[in-house]
Amino acid sequence: MRPAAMDSYPPPARDLVAAMRAQARAQPARSIAFQGAPGAYSHQAVRQIDPEAPPLPCFSFEDALQAVIDGEANRAAIPVENSLHGRVADVHFLLPESGLSIVGETFVKVEHCLLGIPGATRSDLREVISHPQALGQCRFRLKTLGLRPVAYADTAAAAAEIMVRGDPGLGAIASTLAAELYGCDTLMTKLQDADHNRTRFLVLARSPLAHVPEGPAKTTLSFEVKNIPAALFKALGGFATNGVNLSRLESHLSGGSFTAAQFLIDIEGTPEAPAVARALEELAFHSKWVRILGSYPAVALS
Repeated sequence: MRPAAMDSYPPPARDLVAAMRAQARAQPARSIAFQGAPGAYSHQAVRQIDPEAPPLPCFSFEDALQAVIDGEANRAAIPVENSLHGRVADVHFLLPESGLSIVGETFVKVEHCLLGIPGATRSDLREVISHPQALGQCRFRLKTLGLRPVAYADTAAAAAEIMVRGDPGLGAIASTLAAELYGCDTLMTKLQDADHNRTRFLVLARSPLAHVPEGPAKTTLSFEVKNIPAALFKALGGFATNGVNLSRLESHLSGGSFTAAQFLIDIEGTPEAPAVARALEELAFHSKWVRILGSYPAVALS
C-alpha cells in the first residue's frame, strides 16, 4: 500500500483512512481491501460482501490487490464493469497479472446524491464536484438544475472536500454512505440519468474456493489465441457446441504487438461440469495458453 498517496485526500477523509487502516491491521484475516476514499462505491461493495469485515481503503486498484498479496487484507473488492460506462480501465490486465483468485461477485446499485454542506439548499448551489464518471452519469440532471460540473479525483473525497471548503454554493455528487461519513446534507437523491446504473465487483483472494456452493456459478478465465485465421471463432466454438453460455467477453492487445490479442471471459458453470470441461479442452487446443482466474457463486442482478 501507499499510505502517503492518500495524504492527497481532504483531512476528514484522511482521518477516516487512518482509523479504518488501524482496524484492518488488527484483523487482516477478515479485512477487505478497496480502492478509494471511505464512502466510495467500492466501500459500499465491501459492506455488501461482508458487513462485519473491516474495510481497508487503498489509493489504487494495484494497492488493493497488493494488500491481499502481502497479507494485509484477506480479500479485495475490485470493480470490473458498469452498466452505463462499460469496463473499468486497466482491470482487464490487473486481474490476470495479480495471481489472485476470484472467489465472488456483487453488484452495487449506483445511486448518486447531490450533497451540500449543512444548511445549504439546492438554490444555493452553483457548481458540483465529483469523479468524471459520476458527473457523466448525471449530466442531463445537472444541466436541468443549472449546475456547473467540475471534475474531481474521487466521489467520496469530493464529499469531504466540500465540508473543508465550507462554501454553500459548492456541492458534490457522491453516495449516501459518503454523506453519512462526512456529515453532508443530502439535497437530492437518485440524481443519475438512468436508474439501471450498476457496477459489478469481483472479490479476489490469495487462494481459490475449495468448493463452489450448489447453485448458479460463474468461471472467469483469460487466454491468448493463436495467430491464425478464425482463431477466436475456433477457440470459442466449443462453448457453443457444448451449450455453455458466455456472459462476458473482452479483449486487449499485449506484448507490444497489434496481432497478439488476449481475452477475458466469464462463462456460466464450473470446470467440474462435463460440458464446461469439454469446452475448455477445445479452447486450450486453439489457444497459446489458458488461465482460469476463479470459479464462484453467481449473484442475480436485482
